[in-house]
Amino acid sequence: MHAIFDERRYLIPFRSALLPQIFTDVLVIGSGVGGLTAARYAAEHGDVIVAAKGELNQSNTAWAQGGIAAALDTEDTTEAHVSDTLDAGGGLCDESVARRIIEAAPAAARELIEIGMLFDQDEQGVTQLGREGGHKTNRILHADGDATGAALSRVLINSVSSHPRIRLFDDCFALDLLTEKGRCMGAITHHPKYGLQMIWAKATILATGGCGHVYRETTNPSVATGDGIAMAYRAGADLADMEFMQFHPTTLYVAGADRALITEAVRGEGAYLVDRSGQRFMESIHPQGELAPRDVVSRAILQQLASAPSNGVYLDARHLGGDRFAKRFPGITRLLGQFDIDPGADLIPVRPAAHYMIGGVWVDEQARTSVEGLFACGEATCTGLNGANRLASNSLLEGLVCGADAGRATRSPAKSDATPPVKIVSDIRPSDRSQLDIADVRSTLRSVMWRHVGIERQGERLAEVSEMFDFWARYTLDKIFDSRDGWKVQNLLTVGALMTRAAAGRTESRGTHYRMDFPKSDDSQRRHTIWRKGEASARYVAVGVETPLSPSPQIDVAVDAPKPSVES
Repeated sequence: MHAIFDERRYLIPFRSALLPQIFTDVLVIGSGVGGLTAARYAAEHGDVIVAAKGELNQSNTAWAQGGIAAALDTEDTTEAHVSDTLDAGGGLCDESVARRIIEAAPAAARELIEIGMLFDQDEQGVTQLGREGGHKTNRILHADGDATGAALSRVLINSVSSHPRIRLFDDCFALDLLTEKGRCMGAITHHPKYGLQMIWAKATILATGGCGHVYRETTNPSVATGDGIAMAYRAGADLADMEFMQFHPTTLYVAGADRALITEAVRGEGAYLVDRSGQRFMESIHPQGELAPRDVVSRAILQQLASAPSNGVYLDARHLGGDRFAKRFPGITRLLGQFDIDPGADLIPVRPAAHYMIGGVWVDEQARTSVEGLFACGEATCTGLNGANRLASNSLLEGLVCGADAGRATRSPAKSDATPPVKIVSDIRPSDRSQLDIADVRSTLRSVMWRHVGIERQGERLAEVSEMFDFWARYTLDKIFDSRDGWKVQNLLTVGALMTRAAAGRTESRGTHYRMDFPKSDDSQRRHTIWRKGEASARYVAVGVETPLSPSPQIDVAVDAPKPSVES
């Protein structure tokens, strides 16, 4: 990976003393389930600002069709839920982490009900529990049929909107975390109306979600460009398991239209995957058939598509009946209707797409990162719960539990000699290199990531992609942009390069990471891979070993600055 990825400390030049100053006890960056839950808990002991990149309800949470996994049925157990999670995780789950989060699931569900969440019930008033891939029993809570995430987002937004100690800043783009003497002290943000602002905080919680838009084919909303992961890397935070991105097997595939998720719950209700001739194929591939772990189903679909140029893969829900389908999946029914597809009479064309980032900012069980004063939760993190492949519907659960952990952890922020505000000067020299068209860079990198760092990977191709990232970086990461489009492309370049580097380094196949040149798992690589800015190679942490997060070096000074970037 080219040195330029590590040379830039901040994306833009600025002098902190010349910008508007905002102060709070806790700054939460992100408005998904993790961020809003963290804000609720942090507000119990301090003033909180929530900075949302777009509107408050623009998040992967709000787009989630699946539900919340919790062992609530009398015939289900926490042990069974843990077992399914470990099985899906391909040997990389930290069992103690998984057990702690899963044990908290019933209480988290009850708390949601207390603040207004209405889970789906049958005619007798009994809560309905669905089943999704990797689960051996029904344990998925849904709301509004196939719109659980939207319902959850509304409930959480309502709960924080009326809180006297929480301020909500929408359309507030966080460019970078502010650090002084190795400690995070808030963030520099941009708002279309107010411009650049310094938000100083005693504790900062990163809850920025994933990076699905690093891929051409994705289920994610447009805000998922990996900004939080990239800014954490620039600030010196450890990142873990960046090679693991989960691909959802079933997105609606209509030529010329945006990809749209078809929730796994459709298969949980009994829909089949079939080829163009109407023949099922998953039964011969995995004992759980269509409800096998997502990496297995995604690769199986890819192989079907590659078997013949004219082949296609479809969801067959016709035997469920159109009325039953419409009642259970009203949102998907409306979506299909836009393309004149009747699920009671027609096959539904599907293909895989990037869905959920499994790796991310490395955190401990108190949501602490390796940067003092910086906490993180949700999809932007690697907690050890998901291992090499996330179990379906564990993500909203993780956001709820770990968001609460992060909020609680800010009660006693680490002590430091630095007290905000401090004088920070980011002095970046203008580049004399030619500038690439950022729209072209974004389009090409997403296409290359999909083809070569996607469901199937191969060493020679990964090396080529790394060379491409180095080229793009030389002519893009050296530039100073004054627009969000430019900043997002710089973040996508950083995240994509790290993912490619990590994928090249794991010379085995495990979970969502499948190497065609190393198709088997290697027990010697059953470990977490840790990446840190400025380090030439990765570090490794054994699975299940409680290793304290080592503090990051002080990297407050930008390498390309003509003078120190932090003034005392």
